[in-house]
Amino acid sequence: MPLRDGGPPLKRRKFDRPQLSAPSQDTSTSAFPRGKPAPSTSTIDPELAVDFTTQETKNGESLATLRKMIFGRLEHTSSQTDPGKYLAIDCEMVGVGIDGEESSLARVSIVNYWGAVQMDEIVRQKERVVDYRTQWSGIRPSDMVKAKPFEEVQKSVAALTKDRILVGHAVHNDLKVLLLSHPGPCIRDTQHLAGKHKLTAKRPALRNLVKQELGVVIQGGEHSSVTDARATMAVFRLHRKEWEKGFRPLPPPGAGASKKRKHLESDTLDELTPAGGGRKGVSSGLSTIVKRTPQTKTKTAVKATNSNWWTTLNTSSTTPKGSMKL
Repeated sequence: MPLRDGGPPLKRRKFDRPQLSAPSQDTSTSAFPRGKPAPSTSTIDPELAVDFTTQETKNGESLATLRKMIFGRLEHTSSQTDPGKYLAIDCEMVGVGIDGEESSLARVSIVNYWGAVQMDEIVRQKERVVDYRTQWSGIRPSDMVKAKPFEEVQKSVAALTKDRILVGHAVHNDLKVLLLSHPGPCIRDTQHLAGKHKLTAKRPALRNLVKQELGVVIQGGEHSSVTDARATMAVFRLHRKEWEKGFRPLPPPGAGASKKRKHLESDTLDELTPAGGGRKGVSSGLSTIVKRTPQTKTKTAVKATNSNWWTTLNTSSTTPKGSMKL
């Protein structure tokens, strides 16, 4: 026992020694250059659990066909690659600004009624991307090499969707980031329609709606705007006959204005001229311009008849013209 100068011997302190345990595996991010591995459920290919051979139908649609469409397993004929009447849209975002909290449009995908891709563009960013959100958006820095300016993508979307029915899940969000508008009668929002027809909750998530209606899992890992657009179209096709009952049928693309003009030109004068003369919504003084009464006398006969008309006034009186008899 050690001695202290001029005092009692020092006592040795006891320290708690840690118990030895088996070496643990290194789970730090340094062991995984791209971060910790995702849960095992997200690494499984969702297509492996999909039955593509089922003969089951729903509302007249083959579930196997719609499932193949979602995962891009269908072969299209030449006519099925045209835009057609219905288009489905989906967008993906990246994070910009402080801590990447602000969302910026990064990818736009549009498919037709048969799931054929009509547009799939990466949008060039004007601000520095802080968070690519790859685990959700599926977008990586290397994808920006083929990016196009926002204005060019916006113009292409507007031209493609003009005079067509736009299908989307919470589609107002897609239109908002594109800074575009679309006529209300030409919008089919699957989130709104599913809630309206009481298929599920008031505002169901797309993955939940697709799982319930089609029996497939999407968005299990990285998202694909093409897959999401196809899934949205698949849900719409499944309920199209019922959902379309609440909308008026639209004329063929480009035929709306010409048909209206032709209708106005074919209107008869009697339809435009109500009782009392004039035109609807227009001063009745214009009736002398748009409506002529038939003339039974020639200009020569009228001129001869109206010559010296003043001599016919007061013919029974001998009072000279211009005088008054009291």
